[in-house]
Amino acid sequence: MIGYWAIVSARFRTLLQYRAAAFAGLCTQLFWGLIRVMIFSAFYRSTTAAQPMAFSQVVAYIWLGQAFLLLIPMRPDEDVQAAIRTGTVAYELVRPLDLYALWYCRALAQRTAPVLLRALPLLWIVVCLGGLKAPPSLASGVAFALAMPGAFLLSTALATLMTISLLWTLSGDGVARIAPSVIYVFSGMIVPLPLFPGWAQPLLNALPFRDLIDLPFRLYAGNLPPERIGFVLAHQVVWTLGLIALGRGLLARGARRLVVQGG
Repeated sequence: MIGYWAIVSARFRTLLQYRAAAFAGLCTQLFWGLIRVMIFSAFYRSTTAAQPMAFSQVVAYIWLGQAFLLLIPMRPDEDVQAAIRTGTVAYELVRPLDLYALWYCRALAQRTAPVLLRALPLLWIVVCLGGLKAPPSLASGVAFALAMPGAFLLSTALATLMTISLLWTLSGDGVARIAPSVIYVFSGMIVPLPLFPGWAQPLLNALPFRDLIDLPFRLYAGNLPPERIGFVLAHQVVWTLGLIALGRGLLARGARRLVVQGG
């Protein structure tokens, strides 16, 4: 375990160096957050029909989504991608470490460091400007805090699965373009999932993506009662373990069939 923790720590510290990129991303996400708030404001002002979420809850949902945007797996691990293309992945195959755990640790640092660099200052700014209110109760805040680690672990499992897919492709560009788009839509990053039509809700409830964004953010906003935290955590754990098992199976199969393209 010490070796894997050292991998997470070293990778985390490396990613914390990209402060200029974090600042640029912070400005971009503030801009798009304001645009999205205005869009939903127009939507709520133009209808008298009852909505499954109050406007204040949607605003909290939007700003949390901007703060934790990088929680969504965007692309496979670029270092592993380069190693597979050049042939240096052969060194990772002979290291006295579990390869899946190694890639999972790298992905965990990739999910946490950039998110923290952007999320903390962005949340501070929108709270000071009055755009984000505190959770409606202490229980809602605690439930949100309990759900977020599960979201990070699930996101890491998805990111690791994307990296493993590189064993079957030379570039990985297809995965990097398709997977984030699917996750954006079905996690609630584009439109809060309660606003989807009723016929889509069973599918949305079954998929793992709402555990990344929708359920934790609704706990914070008070749209989901804090008593539901047990269900949320169970859903996250089941899908995380399932994706880890799938990733391990695919990695074992891919490593046996891997043809090194260079090196």
